[in-house]
Amino acid sequence: MQTMDSRFRKIQRVMWYVLFLNLAVAFAKIGYGMWTNVLSMQSDGYHSLFDGVSNVIGLIGIQIASKPPDAEHPYGHRKFETIAAVFIAFILGAVAFEIVRSALMRFDNGSIPEVTTISFLVMLGTMIVNYTVTTYEKKKGNELRSEVLLADSAHTRSDIYVSMSVLLGLLAIRAGYPMVDPIISIFVAVVILHAGMEIIFSSVSVLCDESRIDPEEIRGVVCRVEGVMGCHNIRTRGPEGCVYVDLHVEVDPSMPTYKSHTVAHIVQYRLKEAFEGIEEVLVHIEPEDNSYNYK
Repeated sequence: MQTMDSRFRKIQRVMWYVLFLNLAVAFAKIGYGMWTNVLSMQSDGYHSLFDGVSNVIGLIGIQIASKPPDAEHPYGHRKFETIAAVFIAFILGAVAFEIVRSALMRFDNGSIPEVTTISFLVMLGTMIVNYTVTTYEKKKGNELRSEVLLADSAHTRSDIYVSMSVLLGLLAIRAGYPMVDPIISIFVAVVILHAGMEIIFSSVSVLCDESRIDPEEIRGVVCRVEGVMGCHNIRTRGPEGCVYVDLHVEVDPSMPTYKSHTVAHIVQYRLKEAFEGIEEVLVHIEPEDNSYNYK
């Protein structure tokens, strides 16, 4: 089982790789867009720079989240990773707004960018890089159970949609339909905004300590432990891969203290064995009391 410190180091390594690739993609589109005066390609390049900004935010969030628990943060700093994911979502919203604004301006001025063969090659090449990045980042995000990697993967995936809109827009211009370009851009902006909202909803559930595991599933595991008469007040919280569980376990009133502690340790072990991603289990031992109906 990997340590928390090892996990954060792996996430940081992925973020550095992705940052380098995002900057390479951004400068390729901006550079050639300026060289040929292709406004849509320049805009897409600046959009890719937002990926770099989100990578930096992610790296800062991971650096803070990797700090061990202290007196002020006894549960650690893991939620800073979730906060970084929220910032990325807001960046997605800003990108969507900018795309819509640019599309509306295109309707007003009717400007037509210059289209060359190299323009298509640059766009196709950067789309391949972005697809590789988002696939790799999503895979690592699932492996490391990292919200910030999964959020940034969604952000990078939005780049593919944006680049596709630019590519289709260039094809439409070649075919004599330049107004298709801003229409496609608005559609892509909606897709990006949807991705940002999904990240926000997922992150808010963690920040608001939404229940992470079904209490009935936990009860089923705990009540199979020898010596357990019942359990109640089951609560779970935390991000995926770092879930905290606390519950009250009922035992025979005549059970010796040392034996009840053994039961508590077995409960902790069984829960961590049954549910992946549990960081800590706090067990409150109580004598069985049939006069109460606990939930």
